Amino acid sequence: MTKGYSGNRIAVILPCHNEAPAIGNVISAFRAALPEASIHVFDNASTDDTAHVAGAAGARVVHVAERGKGNVVRRMFADVEADIYLMADGDGTYDASSARAMIDRVIAEGLDMVVGRRITDGANKEYRPGHKMGNRLLTGAVALIFGSGFTDMLSGYRALSRRFVKSFPALSKGFETETELTIHALTLRAPYGEVDTTYGARADGTQSKLSTWTDGIRILKTILKLYILERPREFFLSLAGIGALVSLGLGMPVIFEFLDTGLVPRFPTAVLAAATMLGALLSATCAVVLDGVVTGRRETKRLVYLGIPAPGPKP
Repeated sequence: MTKGYSGNRIAVILPCHNEAPAIGNVISAFRAALPEASIHVFDNASTDDTAHVAGAAGARVVHVAERGKGNVVRRMFADVEADIYLMADGDGTYDASSARAMIDRVIAEGLDMVVGRRITDGANKEYRPGHKMGNRLLTGAVALIFGSGFTDMLSGYRALSRRFVKSFPALSKGFETETELTIHALTLRAPYGEVDTTYGARADGTQSKLSTWTDGIRILKTILKLYILERPREFFLSLAGIGALVSLGLGMPVIFEFLDTGLVPRFPTAVLAAATMLGALLSATCAVVLDGVVTGRRETKRLVYLGIPAPGPKP
């Protein structure tokens, strides 16, 4: 891998599963757009000739046995050494001619991630209305919890800096990896941007691996999980507040009745109110303890991130 792009080593990384009809043209397109880059195809347990076609086209092929895009991304980020990474799918839907604009923004503005924001002419059946609606809803949920900035959170076309890639924990297993990348950028407060790019039709002979409902639910679960992991104070204090209100709603009539008559005729309600308040106090305690843990983990990630040079022109 030569330093041919403003002194930076560029790596095109392509996760693939059964993309034999498309991968040869995808490799050719990225080689034409980025002749300075090395091209890596990570074959995720394909049952067709994806690996053979990719190798014949001149890409470096790595086999990943554990199924799932998140597993492939984890392996790509660990194995490939570069200054800037360009990640795209191997199905031919992403426009290789946008690659230079994305990488130029990384270098010129010192960004850690530039997302290819998908633009269609309305005739592309691959970007179905259900996918668009789900993308808007999930992107909006992330913006509400972690902060706004991205408009196409689920795009798989991204230019990434080395310091972002090597500080990314890569915990997810499947298509929720794009959500994890987005939330990592927002929690790390890394500089990012978007570039409009044409989203084309999938190559003939290939099939989408994305399930609208199944993967949408998995992405939503990932957002919730990362909300608990990254914002435990907000989450557990919210639970504590709800628990305290429920406890007071149940317990106040019992207390007033006791003060008025000296009796507790609704003893089970009194026990439930007390137990609910104890749960609320435990939740508040968890909020304080876990906030300290997350702060320490966030500081560690930040130090790892800062230990790697920022993107930019190199001599």
